[in-house]
Order: sequence, then structure tokens, then C-alpha cells
Amino acid sequence: MEATDTDAVWVGIDLGTQSVRTVIADDRGRVLGLGSAPLDSRRVGTAVRQHEQDPHQWWDAAGVASRQAFAELRKGTFTWRTGGSGIGARRTEKVGGVAICSTSGTVLLADDRGAPLTPALMYDDARAADELTRIHDRADVPGSSAIQLSWALPKIGWLLRHHTITGRSTIHAAHSADTIAASLVGHRVSTDTSHALKSGYDVVGDRWNSTLTDAAGIDISMLPDVVRPGTVLGAVTPSAAAHTGIPHGTPVVAGMTDGCAAQIAAGALAPGAWNSVLGTTLVLKGVTEKLVDDPDGAVYSHRHPDGGWLPGGASNVGAGMVAEEFGEHDLDALASAARAHEPAGAVIYPLTAHGERFPFVRPDAERFEVGNLRGPADRYAAILQGVAFVERLCFERLAAIGADISGQISVTGGATRSDYWNQLRADVLGRRLVLPATAEPSFGMAVLASARQDSVAARAARMVSRRGVVEPRPDGGERLASGYERFIAELAARGYISETFTTGGKVHATTIRGTDE
Repeated sequence: MEATDTDAVWVGIDLGTQSVRTVIADDRGRVLGLGSAPLDSRRVGTAVRQHEQDPHQWWDAAGVASRQAFAELRKGTFTWRTGGSGIGARRTEKVGGVAICSTSGTVLLADDRGAPLTPALMYDDARAADELTRIHDRADVPGSSAIQLSWALPKIGWLLRHHTITGRSTIHAAHSADTIAASLVGHRVSTDTSHALKSGYDVVGDRWNSTLTDAAGIDISMLPDVVRPGTVLGAVTPSAAAHTGIPHGTPVVAGMTDGCAAQIAAGALAPGAWNSVLGTTLVLKGVTEKLVDDPDGAVYSHRHPDGGWLPGGASNVGAGMVAEEFGEHDLDALASAARAHEPAGAVIYPLTAHGERFPFVRPDAERFEVGNLRGPADRYAAILQGVAFVERLCFERLAAIGADISGQISVTGGATRSDYWNQLRADVLGRRLVLPATAEPSFGMAVLASARQDSVAARAARMVSRRGVVEPRPDGGERLASGYERFIAELAARGYISETFTTGGKVHATTIRGTDE
């Protein structure tokens, strides 16, 4: 379906871990306003990680970020149609819709109006280990073995068991995006299939998996209704308009999780296309026409808003180790020096937390370092190479379980600020990497909000542009091959992977080929 222009602008809100970000974009993908506001987290515990946020602060921060974005809009040549004349503007715009994304697996309890009753347990909160064990113990429940501690399902069970809420006739589970949407429209809202996935929703059968929720000890009546992303949930109320600057009456549509939002912002929506998000951790998300079945549960699939599937997984490796060890260093100088260490003197498995989720599931996996390093530049190189090696292994595993990896690979996330790391990743993969111009998950939500009569893919093709392309160096892959083989051998020696983990018999035999069109 061909995308069509309108006279509207579109709002996307990203409720992240550290901040709320709001983007206003037009039909051609031009960002006309951008705002942000910080968020605080409460992190406690060493043996058992506790991480929660105050959901009331989300609403405060959403107001600040959105008002900033609309203030920027007013400073430009655009104004929005709210019944005024738009005098002084060369164009008059209306706000066509707003969509919200949030971190996958973050959950809280809310009342019958959608207002929060408890703190929010963040995706990496580890208190629900007992609940997860009870789910895994139900081996007769299909899909139970794939549930991980980062999922919302065991957290909902934990919240229900540890929060006594009196004087309330009804209590419901809600995701972060649901909470903000409810505040915008003034009533409890349905959730979307994307946020619902890790709460026990069967995206194949389009219903809550009652046997799975029973295993978690959750009454299915406490879970929200579920709709497809892009479904209208309601309209912005006058009080919410005053708080956010989003005009009264603006349609609020169901969003997606932040990983899916980043994928939309990258324009990775055609079969075979992938978006690799490298921030504190590494997340891969792609597109397939058929559902990908991973027997190990490391790969899970969201529904594509246009039909088909969005398979992917999240690793615990990433730039977090760089921040941990080199946060105060000149990274440009280190990157320049690291070029002399390809491969590095040691291989490092740069886990940012205990355990691994993707490309394999091993709660007992630990960071390791094998070899002899020769100074900070060599160590920096080893960390960057370790992340790139895991990224390649992820793609090889995806190919092994039947995922199409032949299309364009887009790369987003904070690590893409490093030109050297971008080049290193292209060399290790042997693939061209595309850098989208606006990689904000909030921008992805603006694209989703705009897809009213058009497909999301058509809107993305119209709105998403590139800021660069990174080609692999002819000799780069060969130079780093010995480091990759050494890394794979160490993973196998520790029992994390088997010799047939990827196609081609041996793990390192697979090549990551694509059309790169």
C-alpha cells in the first residue's frame, strides 16, 4: 500500500528507563519538536536485584517532555489546528494521533480507572524468581519453559502476592504504556499485543493463555483486554491536554514495546530485514513471514502490525561493560588505538549482568576473559570485538532456526556514535550496515500513530531516512576470524553452546550472507 500525505503531525512518546522522550514529526519524517525529561529509579539489593520506579513520576515526566516538544513546534514554522487561526504560521497543522512505547516486561497494579496502585517492577527486577520457578515447574503448560525472569508474567504474580490493597473493588495489571495512555484518555485502556506478549498473551491464538496465567497464579480477569497496535484507545482529555500540550481530542492509539518502536524507527519492516540495537545491552529484531520456532526459548516473536512476525531476542552483552570500565576515558583515542589490536590479545565475553538470554538461555552464564591483553587499548578492543562476536552468533543462530536474515541490517542505539565500532561490527558480520537518520523509539511511535489507512511499512518507507551506510572492509572479516573462532570455542568449552548450535555443522562454519539491497 502506498503511503499518502496528510496535513497532520504525529506524536510519539517513549517511556524509557532513564527518561521520557516525546517526538513530533510530519508525514515526511521531519522532526518538528523533541522533548525529554529524566526518570529516577530505585535500585536495591545485590544478591537479588530490585529495580522499581514510581509510575506517578512517569506522568509528570511525560508532561514535561511533551510540553517541551510542542514548545519547539511553536518556535518553528508550524502550528497545530486547535480552532485558532494559525496566524503567523506558513502552514497550519493538526495533531493526527499519539502512540506510546515502553520497556518490555515492566509492570504494575492499577485500579479500574487505570491509575497506579503499586510501584512498577522494571524489566530487570529479579524478585519474582520463586514465581518463575512455579511456572517452569508446570512442564505440562506449553510455552512455560520459554518464560524468563525479565518477563512481566512472574512479576504480576509477585505483585499480587506481596501487595495488600484494601478498599478497591477491582485490581488490574498494567504495563507502563497503558498507564500513560490511561492518563491521557481519562479511563483504563486495553493493552496492545506487543506489551502483552511477556505477560502471558498467546499472540498466535490472539487470547490470554489461561493455562499459563493459571500456572502463574493470576486470575485472567485481572489482565487487560488486548488490541492490535494502532487501535484507537480514546482521545486526549482537556486536563491531559493542559498537562502535556497535546491538543484536546487527539486520538491516542495502542503502541508497542520500545524494541518494536526502535525497529519501526529504523524502517526494518520488510521480510528478511533486521534492526540491531546496541546500547547497554544488545537487542536484535527482524521480520519473517512465518512464525520462527526456537526450541530453547531465546527467540520470541511479536506480531507485525501489518501481518507476519517480528522475531528477536535480547542479550545481556553490550556497551554496559564499556561504560563500566572506560566511562572516564577518551573513547575516540581508545578507538584509534584499538585498530592496532585486531584481533585483540584475549577474547572477552562482555556480559553486563549474570546470566544470558540470547542467543542462548543460560541463567548461570558468566563473563569471561581468555588470553593476555597488552594495555587499555587492547582491552577496549577485546570488549568491542566480544560484543560483535555475540552479534554474529545471534544472526547465525537465527538462520539455524529458520529466520530469514537476507535483508537489510539497520543498527541503532547509543553505541552507533562510535564510527570505529560500527566498522568493526560490519567487518565481523561481513554485511553492510545502515544507520537510520532518526533512531528514536519515540519517532517509531510517531510513525505508528500516522498509519491510519496505510500500512506501517508504507508509512515507514515514507518517513524513515538514512544518515549513513557502513560497508565491511575487504580484509576485515579475515583479520578478525581467528578471534571469533577462539570465542566460539570458549563458549562451547564452557557448555554454553553445542557444536551444532548454528547451521553448517560447526558453530563458526556459517556465513552471514544477505542481499544488502
